[in-house]
This record gives sequence, C-alpha cells and structure tokens, in this order.
Amino acid sequence: MTTVRLPLFPLNSVLFPGLVLPLNIFEERYRAMMRELLKTPEEEPRRFAVVAVRDGHEVAPSAPGLPDPTAVPDRGPAAGFGDDPVKALHTVGCVAEAATIRERPDGTFEVLATGTTRVRLLSVDTSGAFLTAELEELEEEPGDGAGTLAEGVLRAFRAYQKRLAGAREGSLSAGGELPDEPSVVSYLVAAAAMLDTPAKQRLLQAPDIASRLRDELKLLRAETAIIRNLPSLPAAELTRGPQSLN
Repeated sequence: MTTVRLPLFPLNSVLFPGLVLPLNIFEERYRAMMRELLKTPEEEPRRFAVVAVRDGHEVAPSAPGLPDPTAVPDRGPAAGFGDDPVKALHTVGCVAEAATIRERPDGTFEVLATGTTRVRLLSVDTSGAFLTAELEELEEEPGDGAGTLAEGVLRAFRAYQKRLAGAREGSLSAGGELPDEPSVVSYLVAAAAMLDTPAKQRLLQAPDIASRLRDELKLLRAETAIIRNLPSLPAAELTRGPQSLN
C-alpha cells in the first residue's frame, strides 16, 4: 500500500483526475496552505488532496451572519467539520496539482489546479495551520468490458449533451476528437454530467473503470429521459468544474 501525506482541501464538489479546478482562496487556513505550497521548488509538483464534504461546511462561519445568519463564528483548521473531520468528509478523493498559485495584493489567492490520482482518506491531522491527511493512493483497475462500455457511454453522452444544450448548440465533438481510452472517458463524462455530489462521489469511488462506465450509462439514460421535455439549457464546459467559494 502506497501512502502519502498531503495538505487537505475539503470542497462541496468532487474532483476527478483530469478535471481543471479553479479556486478562489480567502480563508486563512487555506491561505496558509497556499503559502506553504509556494515554498515547494518550481520544478517539483505542488500537490494537495481534495475530498468532498459529506456533512459540514466548505466555508466556515467567520462572523455572525457570515455565511449563515444563524451561524456562530468557527475558527481553526477543522472549522466547519466538527470534532472528527474524517466523519464529515467522503473517504475517497483526488490529488490536485497546482499549475498556478497567484497571491493577490489583499493576501487572497487565485489557484488553478488539475486532478491527478484517486486517493483514500486514512486519517486527518488538525494540529497545524491547515488540515493534512494520510492518504492511500488507489490504482485504477480496468474491469470487464471497459472498451465496449466506453463506446456506449460516449454515444449516450452525445445524446445527453444534445438534449441538455439544444440541437442548435455545439455538439460534444465540436472542440475536436473525443478520447477513446476508457479511463479518460469515464472521468470526462463523470465531470461533465450534471449530477449531484453524491452521484459524482459514487462514480469517483467506483471499484474499477468498467463499473464506473456501467453506472454512467444508466445515469445518462435516466437523465436524458428526464430532460427530454425540458427547455434547452446551456451546455456544460467539459473539463472545468465550478469555482470553489473558497
């Protein structure tokens, strides 16, 4: 078992390998994390782990009324996640590698990172200025029939995208050829589909690529059926997730 210790960044969304993650950093605990990452030599990867929040608050209440009018101020590296952060977080996450960390004049940060490797959360250390975690790196097993499933998922996703965007909008293939490697397909579709956090989390922690693709095929068919009679909606950007409030 390969383990690694990394800074931990909980989010109210799921990060997948290959997904681009923009972050707007303003909380002090995450500013401290970015300052620490900037100490890493430029030729070495600046890595941190992203896990989805199961039961807690991505942005901790910093003053009465912020962000919740009934909130009581909460501070410290584990603020918003209770006495045991492990219980507040999903156990499977993704390592993020920061390509850009830019500090603004007011001390906040603009960060652009990309998901790389899935990890399992083993433990969380709350003793420092920000959370750190002991993580187990997860290998990606292909499973049975991943290649055939990937072809079916891409066909289903094209139909889903057309329903979502409207027939006059650019299709899924408008930006160039789609990948055909099953692992890449599985993460690309998981990131781009309009699914809630629990559904995306289930896809992230699928036991193998074929299982993920099989679940995506069911989800895409169900979602396409639901939106068939809805008005046209703007298309999702394929490789970029929503910007975090933190």
